[in-house]
Amino acid sequence: MDTLDGLKTVIAVVETNSFTAASDRLGISKALVSKYVGEVESKLGIRLFNRTTRQLALTDAGRRYYQQSVVLLDQFSAMVDNVTGEQTNPRGLLRVSAPVTFGEMQLAPLLPKFLALYPDLQIELILTNGAIDMLEEGIDVRLRIGGVDDSNMIARHLKTFPLILSASPDYIKQHGLATTPEQVATHRCIIDSNFRIGKQWPIISPTGTSDTINVSSAIAANSPQAVREIAIAGGGIAMTPAFIVEDAISDGRLVPILPEYTTLEFGLFAIYPHRKYVAKKVRCFIDFTLQHFQKIA
Repeated sequence: MDTLDGLKTVIAVVETNSFTAASDRLGISKALVSKYVGEVESKLGIRLFNRTTRQLALTDAGRRYYQQSVVLLDQFSAMVDNVTGEQTNPRGLLRVSAPVTFGEMQLAPLLPKFLALYPDLQIELILTNGAIDMLEEGIDVRLRIGGVDDSNMIARHLKTFPLILSASPDYIKQHGLATTPEQVATHRCIIDSNFRIGKQWPIISPTGTSDTINVSSAIAANSPQAVREIAIAGGGIAMTPAFIVEDAISDGRLVPILPEYTTLEFGLFAIYPHRKYVAKKVRCFIDFTLQHFQKIA
């Protein structure tokens, strides 16, 4: 067993709290994970984990080994990058997580361009709207709406996306065009349950006056893409991120409502572990996405 293999294996077991999950992350068998951990323990003459059939608990010695292993592995990776410099491309597997709709509509189309720049990389895209433990799941970088409160993570701002109101031409023909916030309150609206605002839609007038529209709704969905489709089908006025509906507005399937007003906006952040060394593959991916989204008006 190579010393680095031992370090990587122990780190994976600690961060996933499972031999099986560690084997999945490392791409080796569970038996080999167990063998490597056993060899590290044998060489050091200490027990890193207390194992039972149902539980895996890190010992004090194991905790110290893990903490030092992370530092050593970071230093080794930094040394390799420093020696090779720009002569080598990042390589290996990059695991990226993102919200479902954003990942499908905005991120997925970028990946072939990214891989064309870095052909030695492989990417696994994990799309989820739920909470995720990056260390346990082995996620290298996560694109997230909003920042992060975890001090173990770094959040780098990539882009701010505005939300806009829209409705279909058929809906407007049947119910009329809302030209004031007060009129919006009399219309049927479609709620995106991902937003905590519920039926209280904030709005800012062209003069900067803030107000809240108490909307009426018979439909709610936890997907902005579903909200868009409901609006296109004539279900009412929708509040969605602009990028969700820009194509439908361009081809006339949706019409902007109160276009001179502004409402919520949200920040897109790249989240990655707070470590002294950031892997080259992660740095390249963040730089690539940052450059792309900065070009978008």
